[in-house]
Amino acid sequence: MTIKASDLFVQALENEGVEYIFGVPGEENLDLLESIRTSSIKLILTRHEQGAAFMASTYGRLTGKVGVCLATLGPGATNFVTGAAYAHLGAFPMMMITGQKPIKKSKQGRFQIIDIVNTFKPITKFSKQIVNGHTIPGLVREAFRLATEERPGPVLLELPEDIAEEPVEEDYYIIPNVDAEVPVAAESAVDQAVRMILSSQRPLLLVGAGANRRQIIDELTGFVKETGIFFFNTQMGKGVIEGCPENYVGTAALSDGDYVHCAIDNADLVINVGHDVVEKPPFFMEGDDKKVIHINYFSADIDEVYYPQHQVVGDIGTTISRLTKAVGSLRDRDFSYFEKVRDEVRGHITEGVDDPRYPLIPQRFVGDVRKAMPEDGIIALDNGMYKIWYARNYRTDKANTVLLDNALATMGAGLPSAMMASMLYPERRVMAICGDGGFMMNSQEMETAVRLGLNLVVLVLNDGSYGMIRWKQGAGGFPDWGLEYGNPDFVMYAESYGAKGHRVEATEDFEPLINRCYEEGGVHLIDCPVDYSENKKVLIDELAEKACLI
Repeated sequence: MTIKASDLFVQALENEGVEYIFGVPGEENLDLLESIRTSSIKLILTRHEQGAAFMASTYGRLTGKVGVCLATLGPGATNFVTGAAYAHLGAFPMMMITGQKPIKKSKQGRFQIIDIVNTFKPITKFSKQIVNGHTIPGLVREAFRLATEERPGPVLLELPEDIAEEPVEEDYYIIPNVDAEVPVAAESAVDQAVRMILSSQRPLLLVGAGANRRQIIDELTGFVKETGIFFFNTQMGKGVIEGCPENYVGTAALSDGDYVHCAIDNADLVINVGHDVVEKPPFFMEGDDKKVIHINYFSADIDEVYYPQHQVVGDIGTTISRLTKAVGSLRDRDFSYFEKVRDEVRGHITEGVDDPRYPLIPQRFVGDVRKAMPEDGIIALDNGMYKIWYARNYRTDKANTVLLDNALATMGAGLPSAMMASMLYPERRVMAICGDGGFMMNSQEMETAVRLGLNLVVLVLNDGSYGMIRWKQGAGGFPDWGLEYGNPDFVMYAESYGAKGHRVEATEDFEPLINRCYEEGGVHLIDCPVDYSENKKVLIDELAEKACLI
């Protein structure tokens, strides 16, 4: 008894626990599509392959399991490139399945054929064409292993049309899903870290992107609660530690010159957990005599701004648990300066939250969203000027309630990421926060969100331009030129997809409108005019005047 290789492929995916496949199938995927139809896996049809890849990546980010997406050959596959880079730099486990023309015999010449496998090799952990149906179980298991092992990332399997339909034995062996344990750090390395921490007077904890893993949230939170140490985070480390607001200094949303950097400058030891070079450096070590402990799954990449004096390499969660037990309380240390910085940051981020100006300034729209979102509410940020404001000003006490990309930092990911979060957590408030530029890059997925029956608010911050680049343009002394555009009527645009559209006409209406949207349910778009004139004033001029005085 035989079955099609595509059936075997789907059986291997089911063996890995795959729940969804996101994608846009093509004719080269039809055998696989039929195999999916009769399986336990749900197909989520998107309106663009990029949206499918962002949804699969976010599934991996939030669950720690591999998100799977599907595209055809040629142009369908190349539309995965940005999503693959997003997962590659962000360390999100994701599998791409692409089709291909028959490889044994084809009469279509080179029509739509490019070398997808080699195209994706630089931005994946594994990229392979399947040339024999009987190799499918082994290739699928290996791809999933690589996608989830540290550092997680994307993988690709190309299934040609003729291989998908070829017969294989029905009882062909499906390889069990057995994952290896991550090695733990050497005892001597942990002991040295303990000595450095205990001998320091002003230790400071930094939580980076590599620490944003589900399995180490509890350990890091326990470390802060037990030791009483103060901490700050990078943008992608935001929200990892749950609670502990009295110990939280802030987010290093800028590379230098912010209030948080005053605390860093005053520290005599920085415990850097989960440092990842894909993010902009949260601080510079140039000419600095402070000591740095690097705690990560991997050793540090050394350069002129980062050269830690000690490294603890191994499973982060285990390392932090061992440190917690060995270090004990640090409450007798001199944290007075960190307390001062914490209070300054708190005061700074509350300035302007009630500002009545219209269009809304960043401090107001960040503050109103914070008021409307419950503790477990999730915001998924696209990329633009507002991302810095949310990273600095939006406080959170629950892990993975701020989905922020500061690795590839691509536009267009906010809406699909929020859709995935809403699918996984339908009982929670979820909001996509997009600039008008980033929203229009994947706005067609509004139809997907409506079709899926999601409860979702899409906030479009409307300034009619590529606002972050205009800020950089002005900060660099260049004329304000070349970055403005026109927009559709966003209310009518949302309604054309079957969503509800709203426009903020007065600043005081914004927060009540958010609450009404969630109370009504379904997919809502809020067009919110914004004024970014505060960018230079607050993030450049005022920081230069105030932060240095602490």
